[in-house]
Amino acid sequence: MNAAQEKDALLWGMVGVTLFAATLPMTRLAVGTTELPQLSPWFVTFGRAAVAGLLSIGYLLWQHRLGRLNVPRRAEWPLLAVTAFGVIVGFPLFLALALRHVPSTHGAVVTALLPLSTAVLGALWYRQRPSNGFWACAVVGSTLVLGFMVWRAGGVYLGAANIYLLIAMTTGALGYIGGARLTPRLGAEQVICWVLVCCLPLTLPMAWWFAPSAVSAIHASSWMGFAYVSLFSMWIGFFAWYRALALGAVRVSQLQLVQPFLSLLFAVPLAGERLDGTTLAFALAVIATVYAGKKMPIHTAGKPA
Repeated sequence: MNAAQEKDALLWGMVGVTLFAATLPMTRLAVGTTELPQLSPWFVTFGRAAVAGLLSIGYLLWQHRLGRLNVPRRAEWPLLAVTAFGVIVGFPLFLALALRHVPSTHGAVVTALLPLSTAVLGALWYRQRPSNGFWACAVVGSTLVLGFMVWRAGGVYLGAANIYLLIAMTTGALGYIGGARLTPRLGAEQVICWVLVCCLPLTLPMAWWFAPSAVSAIHASSWMGFAYVSLFSMWIGFFAWYRALALGAVRVSQLQLVQPFLSLLFAVPLAGERLDGTTLAFALAVIATVYAGKKMPIHTAGKPA
């Protein structure tokens, strides 16, 4: 990857991370809490994919009219299925289930674990060999984020919520890499659109099944959260993120270390949380780690596996 490609990858990656950062507080708004539940996590998961899928039909038709439509080949359908499992069902569903029980600040732990998972899968898939210094920066950065989240939550939450977060982290990383593998030929925008359209036979009926029976009983803020995760988290954010991962999966994955702190910034106006000096200190430490990791060498052994 040359300097220009690296710059583009980091730029697109930062756009995607920024859009994804609001996913946690917006999902929390959508599903509510155990004391005051709002939209079902199942409806939020399948509903947001259904909305984005319908928008994707229009986008693909537009690309067809322009003569730019890339149809998935037969050999690419397994990768589409892997991507769908990760980003359409796995990550959003288990994240939403977890955020019904824990605050978005604790849920941000999953975004701290995603860089390592994405980097490992990316290195295997693209036959890249990150240096020991790269892995050291990734481990240090993830440790900083995890330590901060544990401190901020006043202790580690035990029970099903952490299991949900672990599953969300694993499936999310798998979906990121699967989509990035398809992006060079199909294009970043068309990858997520094809995945969403192919999932409509599942997402539309499931969204209808889990739709709230009393729409008026759902707060306006919950619908706002649902609208955001449908448009930005499930659709537009992937336009930028898959483009970035296709340019440099291992390197770009480290940008996710900044995502938990961006989530905290977005949570301030939404949840009324206060940012203190310790929070800012941890944020600066993580950003410094990401910058150091960016300078570490990455070697490519050959073509993607």
